[in-house]
Amino acid sequence: MNKKIFILPFIGLMALQACKNKQADTSQSEEKITMVSPDFNADSAYAYTKAQVDFGPRIPGTAAHQKCADYLVAKLKSFGADVKVQGEKTSTYDGKSFQLKNIVAVFNPAQKNRVLITAHWDARPFSDQDTDPANHTKAFDAANDGASGVAVILEMARQIQQKQPNVGVDFVLWDLEDYGKANDETPDETTWCLGSQYWAKQAVASGYKALYGINLDMVGGGNAQFTQDEISRQAAPDVANKVWDIGNEIGYASYFTKIPSGRLVDDHFWMNKAGVPSIDIIHYNDNSGFYINWHTQLDNLANIDKNTLKATGQTVLETIYREK
Repeated sequence: MNKKIFILPFIGLMALQACKNKQADTSQSEEKITMVSPDFNADSAYAYTKAQVDFGPRIPGTAAHQKCADYLVAKLKSFGADVKVQGEKTSTYDGKSFQLKNIVAVFNPAQKNRVLITAHWDARPFSDQDTDPANHTKAFDAANDGASGVAVILEMARQIQQKQPNVGVDFVLWDLEDYGKANDETPDETTWCLGSQYWAKQAVASGYKALYGINLDMVGGGNAQFTQDEISRQAAPDVANKVWDIGNEIGYASYFTKIPSGRLVDDHFWMNKAGVPSIDIIHYNDNSGFYINWHTQLDNLANIDKNTLKATGQTVLETIYREK
């Protein structure tokens, strides 16, 4: 050690050492959070959430549903994706029939190694979980339960256009996800997720392959907690651990909590049926249930948190860009 250091006044020596420690801490901190993905823009994702909500509830068969579909297709095409709408006339549990519109956007179609990212874009027609029974037959904005996941995907697509990852990326926006029969004494899981059920059949028939899939559901609410549901843990444990580890590593441990939760039959259930090991990032906890405003009049833009959009989008982007 240079002896000149020892003739510094004590306070100067302490300051010097503190400076060195701070530099070391900063270096370690920067090393821990070094990322290879582009910066996910939460303001942009919020704007995409608002754009969907502004159409009104995206209930199948309505003008708002069609206008939003047109918007989503145009937006994804503007980001350079190959886009198609898939579907057929589909019956819901209450005997109604709708034209199913899954929106499929493909980036880098020549790439053999692919990652599948999904979310549903339709809105549930009724607020059957609202605390006021008078609201149970009313539509709601579905800002979080639907629009938030789609908004995260739109922002990821915008980033992918600017910087291509090493893998091909397929985005699928599910239709008729949320038109299911409410759980009662005889719940029927097949009445939900009609879009992903249809896609799964097509994927099997065409031989579609992906390294893994990530479904996004209710990823914009305040104080979100993403637990690891049973289907994700059993069907794709390596994928779940990878995503949650990355979320924790880059600073979102409060969102990506490694807490096991129960069996949730969401779109990832059908993605797994198609042979794609898939997980669900969803605001749910066994103790508190789903997002507090789930299927209520309060699922609106005022209750969307940019911090949650950022945590979700940056974690999934980082996962994608770390693939070789």
